[in-house]
Amino acid sequence: MARQTLQELPRWDGPLPHPFYSHVIKRVLDFTLALILLIPASVIMLPLALWVRLDSPGPVLYRAPRGGYHNKTFMIMKFRSMVVDADKSGGTTALGAPRVTRAGRVMRRLKLDELPQLFNILKGEMSFVGPRPELLLYTMQYTKDQECILWVRPGVTDRASIVYIAQDEILGTENPVERYEKYILPDKNRLRVEYAHSQSFALDAGLFFETLGGVFGKAKKMGRETREKRKEERHG
Repeated sequence: MARQTLQELPRWDGPLPHPFYSHVIKRVLDFTLALILLIPASVIMLPLALWVRLDSPGPVLYRAPRGGYHNKTFMIMKFRSMVVDADKSGGTTALGAPRVTRAGRVMRRLKLDELPQLFNILKGEMSFVGPRPELLLYTMQYTKDQECILWVRPGVTDRASIVYIAQDEILGTENPVERYEKYILPDKNRLRVEYAHSQSFALDAGLFFETLGGVFGKAKKMGRETREKRKEERHG
């Protein structure tokens, strides 16, 4: 399969609330933390890679272009959580969509499919905290007021990720792309703009730990649902 040609987008440079923090301090913190986490994360990523490989045909990693820092397109990395070429039917996934694999259902719910983005962080393409990188389809539609989203590095998590941590459940099963573009995307962009105008160490630290809390909360809920299902099966 031919390597995708990354689209060169117009370069945009805008003011930042804390330019030295954004350009220097945050980059150092991101690189250092990603390097530290890489070894323990590998203990989780290796079994996940094997599970993805055995669960369904196709590559272990999913790589796709996203709008990035200063409008420079980059290839985001994730564990493949859907069948091959699933993205050709749309970038938004409905609740219980059949294109999501068995391994993918677990990984997506616990955000484990995002772990390979540690490599995006090491390369300087992403940060731990920052506006989630969108499809180029949506990035190209940013208004002048929304272009500030691209003034800062995209992140693994942000306020919008926390608010919409159960996005597939919110979207439901009917017309997920239409519902996403009409109801969720405008609010996500509003939250991304707010972040770009108020980025700081305190904000980033708060969002980072709030995300961890949300993921652990989903893990507890998932465990509780599994126990209840087994209980019902035993008494069924």
